[in-house]
Amino acid sequence: MKLSSDDLKSIAEDAILAATKAGNLIQQFSQQNVKVEHKSGGDSIASQVVTEVDIKSEAIIIETLQASCEKFDLALLTEETEDNKARLSKDYFWCVDPMDGTLAFTESVAGYSVSIALVEKSGQPLIGVVYDPVGHTLYAAIKGQGARRNGEPWSLPKQNNNQNELLQIVDRGNDYPKLKQALNSLAIKNGYSGIQRVESNGAVMNACSVLENGKAVYFKLPKQAQGGGSLWDFAATAAIFNELDAVATDVYGKPLDLNRPDSSYMNHRGVFFCTDQSLATDIQALIKLCEQ
Repeated sequence: MKLSSDDLKSIAEDAILAATKAGNLIQQFSQQNVKVEHKSGGDSIASQVVTEVDIKSEAIIIETLQASCEKFDLALLTEETEDNKARLSKDYFWCVDPMDGTLAFTESVAGYSVSIALVEKSGQPLIGVVYDPVGHTLYAAIKGQGARRNGEPWSLPKQNNNQNELLQIVDRGNDYPKLKQALNSLAIKNGYSGIQRVESNGAVMNACSVLENGKAVYFKLPKQAQGGGSLWDFAATAAIFNELDAVATDVYGKPLDLNRPDSSYMNHRGVFFCTDQSLATDIQALIKLCEQ
């Protein structure tokens, strides 16, 4: 079935309710000692950490979204439940990260959030909802209907003169000296005073920090090892970026592969978020050059 604009509005309200409920639950546990366990995942510690809070958050989200799944015949992909591949046959699917940035949560630092997206079978994100329980900030977007921040219509500020400002490269733990040098030269060429690498935490809040700071880029380079984030790490923020006319692609400028049939990981083509298309094009060209 084809979802109408009114259907999407209704479904988005379900996602907002689910994200808020889950976020409130997470924050209730934020000052408690929580048992940390490890699961099979990508090649990073962050992708392998799981707590009872992740599981409880997922349960609340699934319960809240269940009615929409039945009414609109939606599949469901969540981080803490095995992928049943229904996303490959249904027209649409929920893509849920019940607590992105679990490592940050266990370290009692900001950077964790709830992320819920509705994705078309083609891989196009239609709805994106992110709730930051630390800052009590709700981001939401519906394809063709704009983006909102805490319920208010949201648009990116106009880019001002870059002089004496640093271009922020949002990252965590990656090392690419050759590319770093090229990025610094590019930043200066574009009027910035240079680059500043900002080591942040969860992928979802990394992307949101790009939108909040304006002069920033967040990317994860392709790699052979499984990892680089998963579908649920980027689907919701991609929907929000799209509605803000910002850049959410792979590192080669192609649409994000958000319904990859062979894996839930994004390491094959990487991810790239930026607020400026011209700057994004230049940086992506550098990435290609440094790969050679």
